[in-house]
Amino acid sequence: MTTFIFDVLNDLKNQNKNLSELTFVLPSKRAGLFLKHQLHKVSNQTIFSPTIISIEEFVEELSQLQTISNTELLFEFYNTYTQITKKEETDTFEVFSKWAQILLQDFNEIDRYLIPQKNIFNYLSAIKDIENHHWSLEENQTEFIKKYLSFWNKLHTYYSHFTRQLIGKKIGYQGLIYRAAVENLKSYIQNNNKKQHVFLGFNALNTCEETIIQELLQNNLAKVYWDIDATFFNSANHDAALFTRQHEKNWTYFKNNPFQWITTNYSKEKHISTFGIPKNIGQAKYIGSLLKNLQNQNASLQNTAVVLGDENLLIPVLNALPENIDALNITMGFPLKSIPLATLFESLFYIHKTPSNIFYYKDVVNIISHQFIRPLLFVENIDYASKIIETIDANNIIYVSAQRLKEIAPKSVSVIDILFSNWDKTIDLALNNCFQLILSIKNHLDENKAYQLLSLEYLFRFNELFNELSRLNSKYQHIKDISALFSIYKELISSETLDFQGEPLQGLQIMGMLESRVLDFETVIISSVNEGVLPSGKSNNSFIPFDVKLENELPTYKEKDAVYTYHFYRLLQRAKKIYILYNTEADVLTGGEKSRFITQLDLEDIHKINHQIIAPQVPVIEASLQTIEKNDKLLEALIDVSNKGFSPSSLTSYIRNPIDFYYQKILKIKEHDDVEETVAANTLGTVVHNTLEDFYKPLMGMFITSEIIKNLKAQIEEKVSFHFKNEYKEGDITKGKNLIVFEIAKRYVSNFLDLEIQDLNAGNQIKIVAIEANNEVLVNFPELDFPVKLVGKVDRVDEYNGTLRIIDYKTGRVDQSHIEIVDWEAITTDYKKYSKSFQVLTYAYMMYLMGHIKLPVEAGIISFKNLNAGVLKFAKKDKSGNGAKKDFLITKETIANFEVELKKLILEICNPNIPFIEKDV
Repeated sequence: MTTFIFDVLNDLKNQNKNLSELTFVLPSKRAGLFLKHQLHKVSNQTIFSPTIISIEEFVEELSQLQTISNTELLFEFYNTYTQITKKEETDTFEVFSKWAQILLQDFNEIDRYLIPQKNIFNYLSAIKDIENHHWSLEENQTEFIKKYLSFWNKLHTYYSHFTRQLIGKKIGYQGLIYRAAVENLKSYIQNNNKKQHVFLGFNALNTCEETIIQELLQNNLAKVYWDIDATFFNSANHDAALFTRQHEKNWTYFKNNPFQWITTNYSKEKHISTFGIPKNIGQAKYIGSLLKNLQNQNASLQNTAVVLGDENLLIPVLNALPENIDALNITMGFPLKSIPLATLFESLFYIHKTPSNIFYYKDVVNIISHQFIRPLLFVENIDYASKIIETIDANNIIYVSAQRLKEIAPKSVSVIDILFSNWDKTIDLALNNCFQLILSIKNHLDENKAYQLLSLEYLFRFNELFNELSRLNSKYQHIKDISALFSIYKELISSETLDFQGEPLQGLQIMGMLESRVLDFETVIISSVNEGVLPSGKSNNSFIPFDVKLENELPTYKEKDAVYTYHFYRLLQRAKKIYILYNTEADVLTGGEKSRFITQLDLEDIHKINHQIIAPQVPVIEASLQTIEKNDKLLEALIDVSNKGFSPSSLTSYIRNPIDFYYQKILKIKEHDDVEETVAANTLGTVVHNTLEDFYKPLMGMFITSEIIKNLKAQIEEKVSFHFKNEYKEGDITKGKNLIVFEIAKRYVSNFLDLEIQDLNAGNQIKIVAIEANNEVLVNFPELDFPVKLVGKVDRVDEYNGTLRIIDYKTGRVDQSHIEIVDWEAITTDYKKYSKSFQVLTYAYMMYLMGHIKLPVEAGIISFKNLNAGVLKFAKKDKSGNGAKKDFLITKETIANFEVELKKLILEICNPNIPFIEKDV
C-alpha cells in the first residue's frame, strides 16, 4: 500500500523539486512526523529536511500574533467586559465565564470566515429588536428587558475593544490570528517571493485559509494536493467530497490548472466488517479480541490503527489490549481529570466553595481516605485517618470542625490545616494550601522514589496546573472566591492531558478521528460509529441563529457532519481491512442507533459488508447456596458460644438463616456501625426500652397506680432526651427527620403510659415483678459432652390481676397472628411466622427452669405500632383458620412441648455432621 504522503513526495520528486527548499503545510503536527519518516523513500541521497509545519503554526507565523489558551482568553475578555459594563450590571467572573465561552466561539467563527464584524453584530441586535417588538418597544421596559437588549447592542463594542486589547499585546485567539494573517499576506508574499509551499491533505477550509492558499497559488508560491476519491467526488450528493467539489468549482486557479488528486483507491477490493456490540465497554473488549486475532497475521501490528470515535474509550481500550503488544503509540494524552489527584482537589474545592467552619463527615472521610492523603496521616506508627473515622463513627458526628479533627489527630495538625483551614480567607492562601499539599505528597513519595515515578509525574503536572492558576490570579485578579477558582480549575483540567511514551512510527497506533488526517493504514478499527458520535449531529452552542449563519455563509451542523464524513471515508480509501464497531444499546445522550455512515456503505453497494451482532460471552453462574462444613475448630467455637450462652435472638437468627448465625456467632463479624444521619430504627427501639426501664425499675415489687404513672409522664421529655444523647451521641435531633423521630419516641412512651393508666382506671391490678431481668440457665443435654447455657433479658414481668405475664417490647409492628402456633414442629422452621412465639417461650422456659415463675403464666408482646391491641398474648391454636380454639396459658405441657423443639434446634446447631446451610431469604 502506498500512502497519500508518499504519492505527494514522489510527484514532487518527479517534477525535480528540491525537497529541502520546500515548506510543507499540513492539517496537523502528527502528519508532519509521518511525512518526515517517508522522505528517505523518495530521496536516494542525504538531504536537509524541508520545513514541515501545521496550518496553525503557518498562520501564526503570518499573523505575528501568539496563540493563548482559552482560559487566559476568558480573563482577557473579562477585562473588556468590566471596562464596558456598568459596575452594578457586571456579572461575577464565574457567571460571566458560562456565557463568555460561547461568545468567544462566535467571535472566532466570525473572524475565521472574514465576516464584516459590524454588519453581523448590528444584524443580530436588529433581529432581537424584531423578535421582541411586542415588549422591546414598550415605553415602560423592565430592567430585565433593558439589560437583555443592552447585551445585544454591546456585542460589537465588546468585540472591538477585546480585539484591540489583544492585538496591542501581540496575542490572539485562533480566528483573530487567521484574520491578521490574511491582512499580512501581501507583505509575506513580497518578503518570501522565492519560497515554495506545499499544502497537502486539506478538506474543509475556512475563508481565511482559502484566501491564503489561493493567493499563494496565484503567485506561483504554492502547490496544493487534495486527497479525494472519484467515487465521492463524482457523486453530487456525497458529503465526503462536499468541500473539495466546492474548491474545484469556485477557485479561479483550477480553471487553468489541474485539480490534484482524484484517486480511485476506494473502489479497490476491501474487507469491511461491522460489529454491533452492547455498551462501550463491550466495544473496548472486542477491540482487544480483534487485535489478538490480527497479531496472528501481523505480529507487530505494523500499519494498524485503532481510531476512537469516542475518546472516552481510551482507558477501557488500553486495559483490553493483548499483553504481548511490543510497539504501541497513543496519540491522545491521558486526561488529567481521570487521575486520582483530580478527585482529591475537586473534593477540596467542593467542601470549601461555601465558607464554613464545619464539614460534612462523608466529605471529610472521603478526603482523609484518599490514596495520596492517608499516608500523610500515618505518624509514629499511628494511623490517624482510621482514628478520625472511628471517632466520627463512634460518636455519630455528622458535622466536624477542623479544630475537632486536630484534637483527634494531634500529630497531624499541619496536614489537617492544609486540608481544612484558611481556604476562605484569600485566593492566594487557598492556592498556597494546594502547593503545600503537593509538596507534602511529594516529600512522602520521594521516600520510595523508584516505585512512585508515575505518581510523581502526576504530581508534577498538577503543580504546573496550579502554577498556571496562580499566574492567572496574580496577573488578572478576577478570581474572588473559591467557587470561581473551582470553575477555572475544572476549565483548565478538562483540556490538560498527560502524554504517553511510545513509538510514534512503529506498531499499533491508537488515535482520535481528527488525528487520523492525512495518514493511511492497511488495517483500521473504528469504534463508536453511532449517530451522535460519528457524526456528532446537531448542536447549537452559539449566540448566532441558524438563519444568520446561512445568510453569512458560516458553517452549520451540515458542514460539521460533512467534515466527519470526509475523515471517515478517507480512513477507508486505502485500507484493506476495516472493522467498524458500534454500540447497540440505547443511551440517554447518544442513542443506540448505528451511524448513517454504515447505512451509506450498504446503499453504495461498492463493497460487500459483513454485518455481525456480537454478544459478550457471559458465563452462566448458577446461584448456589453456601454450605459450611463443621470442622474441629468450628466445633470448638460452638462450644465457646454454648458456654457463653445461646440467646433467643441468636437462636432465631439461626432459624432465619444458619449462615447469619455462623458469621455473627462463630466468625464474630459484626455489621459496621455507620454514622446515623437519620435515627435508625434500632436506636429508636433502644431509647424507648431504656426510658421505660428508668420509669419502671424503681417500681419493682410494687402495685402501680394511675397517679404513679401520671407523675412519670412529666419526665418523658427529660428521659427520652437523655437516652437519645446517650445512644445517638453527637447526632442532631433538633431538626429535620431526627426531630420527628424524637417526637415519635416521646409519643410511643406517652401512649404506653396512657394505656397503662387506662388499664388501671378500668379496675385492673398490676404489680411490677421484674424489669430488664437477666436470665441465665444451664440446660441438660445428655447427647452433648459440654454444657449448654441459655441467656436472655426479659423487658418486663408483671402480675396482671394475679396472673404472671412475661412481656417483650417491640417498636415495630406485630399482630396477634405473629404470636400464635398450631404445630409445635413448625416453631423452628419459619422465622417470619414464629420467631416472636419462639422468643417469648424461650424467656418463659428459662424463668421456669430458674424457679423464678410458677406455671401457668402468660407471655406476650407489646407492639408500639399496634398499642391499641394491648398485650398480644402467645396462643396455642388447635387448628388453622377461623374458629380455632386458642389457649393463652403457658402450662407444663406447653413448656414440655417447646423444650422438645428447642433441644432439637440446639442439637442441630451443635451436630458436627450437619453443616451450616444457607437459606434463600
